[in-house]
Amino acid sequence: MSIHIESDYGRIDISTDAIAQIAGTAATQCYGVVGMASNNQLKDGLAVILRRENYAKGVQIRSENDMIDIDLFVVLGYGVKISEVSLEIQKKVRYDVEQHFGKKVRSVNVYVQGVRVIDEN
Repeated sequence: MSIHIESDYGRIDISTDAIAQIAGTAATQCYGVVGMASNNQLKDGLAVILRRENYAKGVQIRSENDMIDIDLFVVLGYGVKISEVSLEIQKKVRYDVEQHFGKKVRSVNVYVQGVRVIDEN
């Protein structure tokens, strides 16, 4: 699936994987986020943290009526205020996607898949 942008010069098709990569990178740059997690992959009941090249697996993109809906599956650090970190993720992801692609983001849904203790060493 892809998202289309029409201009005077022609048509641009943007893959949802490209949008997912930008959204995943933006989410992991927020304070308190340990990493992205796959929405359906658990190992022994724990969320598996994805590597940078696989961030798109922790993001689902839907497009309808020229608007984008984003679902993010994240792992947060122990001791952070989940509601505040989730709000910052929503703001950063919305801003980055709208700036990169010029399309409006209708919703950014954050699903916390797990909490990890961050090693301070």
